[in-house]
Amino acid sequence: MTAEDVLSVLASLRRVEVDVWLGGGWGIDALIGEQTRRHRDLDFMHRQEQEAAVGAALAEAGFEESLSWRPIRFVVTTPDGREIDLHPLVFADDGSAVQASLEPERPFVYPSSCFVTGTIKGSPVPCLSAEQQVYFHQGYEPTDRDRHDMTQLRRVFGIATHF
Repeated sequence: MTAEDVLSVLASLRRVEVDVWLGGGWGIDALIGEQTRRHRDLDFMHRQEQEAAVGAALAEAGFEESLSWRPIRFVVTTPDGREIDLHPLVFADDGSAVQASLEPERPFVYPSSCFVTGTIKGSPVPCLSAEQQVYFHQGYEPTDRDRHDMTQLRRVFGIATHF
């Protein structure tokens, strides 16, 4: 996924007035304000109640569902290999959210403060905070990409990471 791909997807979603936030590698690069590595895919969170509109906008942009682990996540891809990993969120009145997990009694928690703005190619984009990114990068054996991403957060934000 290129920066242009990300901005194009976000433009498609803005046209249908849905709320999304970048996570994963592109979310980290948005926080930093520059692309620091190549990205295989795009991860984003969306309001669960807006899922039909998100799906329709992505289908119009050429994406088809290729994996469903609902309500935890699902993946859409294009024939040329672009991939988006989507994570449905259920919001509370205070602006916090939860995402289902494989352990129903332990959903992923998103405090209201984790929904921030970054930039891609100078364009403002909604993304998850550095702290939230660190929170999601724990409890598993990290890949080289994960190590790179956490190094970038330490470098730019001086934030402690788990690896």
